[in-house]
Amino acid sequence: MNEIPHRSSLVLVDAIGTRITVYANTPQELRALQREYGRRGYRPEGEIPCGGLQLPYVQHDTFDWSLIGATPWTSPDGDRGVIHDGSFYKLRELEAVDSRKMKLPQALKYSRGARETDPEHLVEESNGEFKYRTLIMFRGGGKAMPEFSLPGGQRQRHAVGPAQENAAD
Repeated sequence: MNEIPHRSSLVLVDAIGTRITVYANTPQELRALQREYGRRGYRPEGEIPCGGLQLPYVQHDTFDWSLIGATPWTSPDGDRGVIHDGSFYKLRELEAVDSRKMKLPQALKYSRGARETDPEHLVEESNGEFKYRTLIMFRGGGKAMPEFSLPGGQRQRHAVGPAQENAAD
């Protein structure tokens, strides 16, 4: 019996909305193509969900921004963040909350002010006064996922924690 090889595809979008589809024979090849095109500014097709992508806190310092088509950037004012789909998302370091009503671990959040053109279902509110969009949030426990980390154990430009020796141990 002849096996039919499984091919995976990924639809990517560039800054002017051009969609391309790339194909790969293995998940590893597909991830490599995603990184390659992401470094060129392409992002995976689809919406970032309300509240942003959610990853464990420990993933932040090694996260490969090219996977979502983002580039780390520091503004002339010294604000750290990333450029994604033509917008700057500022890095916000959120303190842990420990009250009777709510318990939340510290978090690293990349967000920007909402625009009138943002779909309403993706806009969040803060105390009813400020509207914003979150790209990604690193919060809570869990292990870093190697498939989302920079190759070779590198740390990203906006790493906030100390370098860890033998972090994979």
